[in-house]
Amino acid sequence: MVNRRSGYEDTVVTVSVTIPYVRYSLHGAHWFVARALKGLLEGSGLKKLDIDGLCLSSFTLAPDSAVGLTQHLGLSLRWLDHIPMGGAAGIVALRRALRAVQSGDASIVACVAADTNHLDSFQSTLSSFSQFARDAVYPYGAGGPNASFAFLTAHYMRAFGARPEDFGKLCVAQRDNALKFPHALFKKPLTLQEYLGARPVAEPLRLFDCVMPCAGAEAFLVMRRQRALDLGLRFTTVLGTLERHNSFPDDPIQMRGGWVLDRDELFAQAGITRDQIDFVQTYDDYPVMSLMQLEDLGFCAKGEGPDFVRSHTFTNDGSFPVNTSGGQLSVGQAGAAAGFLGLTEAMRQVTGAPLGSVVPGARVALVSGFGMINYDRGLCCGAAILAGDGA
Repeated sequence: MVNRRSGYEDTVVTVSVTIPYVRYSLHGAHWFVARALKGLLEGSGLKKLDIDGLCLSSFTLAPDSAVGLTQHLGLSLRWLDHIPMGGAAGIVALRRALRAVQSGDASIVACVAADTNHLDSFQSTLSSFSQFARDAVYPYGAGGPNASFAFLTAHYMRAFGARPEDFGKLCVAQRDNALKFPHALFKKPLTLQEYLGARPVAEPLRLFDCVMPCAGAEAFLVMRRQRALDLGLRFTTVLGTLERHNSFPDDPIQMRGGWVLDRDELFAQAGITRDQIDFVQTYDDYPVMSLMQLEDLGFCAKGEGPDFVRSHTFTNDGSFPVNTSGGQLSVGQAGAAAGFLGLTEAMRQVTGAPLGSVVPGARVALVSGFGMINYDRGLCCGAAILAGDGA
């Protein structure tokens, strides 16, 4: 039975901001949050005190918290949330902010994700990421997500016959999408031969299977439709969303995510079918996860991801565009901001204002989030269907 949830009528998402990514930065996360907030104000014409809600995601803000940041930035808020969910943070922040505005708990919510990256930031974050990660990975000298995703990738390949060329095709297509995106850290074209010839990182992962940590920020605003019209802003409507955590606790290793449980409800809430989706933004920290999301969202059956890859181009000018900015694999992974990257890019595409190459005629997008990897699974899943106004 499909549980039809109430929609997000009269609320919109607007003003997508990206603070350009850099490999390393001497600035702290606070600086990137402040830059993102400034971008939201400049892009909307609002004053700082017009924003009465904040939803924040950051791994490197410590020892400060979201409420501590209000004093740093001179904000006065009546609604505040902190979403420490990594790659699912953007979807979760969007859901929270939409309901806050609908209920009247806030009138304008700034959703911001930002992280810095010093020379030792990534290592420091890993050592305190979770108790599971410490217990299952560190004692064996394999700190970090590469070991976990190598485990998941190898299992997926054995189960479903995926080949390195399948993962490589996604990486190459996304690099093609990134070449015109101004904030992508990887600017050179990538060939399949270069992908296959790259150095191994953790069997079966190669260099271009792995995201590059960096610093940066992403942000957007949630408000009522009439407020956006009064401000003269382009905006995006949200047709449906889903969120699920620790979806299948009895699975011995992750082969599916929570999208499977809620995808029918997602499309029912949106009132559309899959063939009406013009492009998809997956959370692509490693290409195996993109395949898993495409399967679990119902674009192909479980285990058919490799065949699905072989039958589409995934480029912006081809069939079934995926990660139209290049995704994390070509843009970079700016900590928690990576969980917002697909949303800000989708907002630009469906409103006809992309920073890079255009997906022709794109009006409806699906954005998927995935986060908080422990040794054998990620705990957080989310997705949202967005449409340009009038779609």
